[in-house]
Amino acid sequence: MRYAPALTALASIFALAGPSQAEDATSEPSLAIVAKAAEKQLRQTFTNLQFEDFGPSPVAGPIYQASAGGRLIYYAPQSEHILFATIYDRNGLNLTALDQENRARKQLSAIDPAQALAIGPENAPIIIEFTDPDCPYCRALDRFWATKAAEGKPVRRLIFFVSGIHPDAASKAEHILCSPEPAAAFKALYNGAKPAKLETCPKGRAKVEADSALVRKIGVSGTPTLIANGMIISGFQQAQLEAFLDTPQSRPLGKPPSKALPDAHR
Repeated sequence: MRYAPALTALASIFALAGPSQAEDATSEPSLAIVAKAAEKQLRQTFTNLQFEDFGPSPVAGPIYQASAGGRLIYYAPQSEHILFATIYDRNGLNLTALDQENRARKQLSAIDPAQALAIGPENAPIIIEFTDPDCPYCRALDRFWATKAAEGKPVRRLIFFVSGIHPDAASKAEHILCSPEPAAAFKALYNGAKPAKLETCPKGRAKVEADSALVRKIGVSGTPTLIANGMIISGFQQAQLEAFLDTPQSRPLGKPPSKALPDAHR
């Protein structure tokens, strides 16, 4: 198991045990003693970890955890550092991944698949997708799904629209939802089509508003955001999606989507 991503966080935490480097020279002997003890503890606790040197971290003060777009980050306000790290405990348990999974489960509990716009065959692996018609990465993702479907690896996409990032996203999402063939309208807009007139209807407008409320509730801050087998994928991460398609799948929330909204596959 690789512990390298956690070393920065560990070293910074151990560095807090002694005075900062900015203090006068009289503190240096005690700092050296503290650092030596921390290095010894690191070697004894993480016996499989190999490292060449050990010393103070530039991070100072307490470290806090925050969630940004489905990803955990760590913040040290005293030294104004952000750490994009993975934290392991002494038994090799990935605490960062565990926390992300717990957060994903909480977010999943707020999502009702029956309220999604479903695109793709019913018997295909299911993926929840938060998307924006004007997001270039969302459009690239749509092309990726089309390529995978042509390779015999289709997915069933449960679509929720994010309309607070680009100014025309809400009206374009409503156009898709109000069109007689939502899948065709979705594909056209994501391929860059510019309809002379965007469709409107009360049902589509209500769905866009409901999606916006859901986005605020679960904290989606970027597009695309996907939930695959209970895991949050922030952005168009092709390697993670390839892995998703190559592993056994389970339906999100343990139940198939309802036909309450149009099935855009037909």
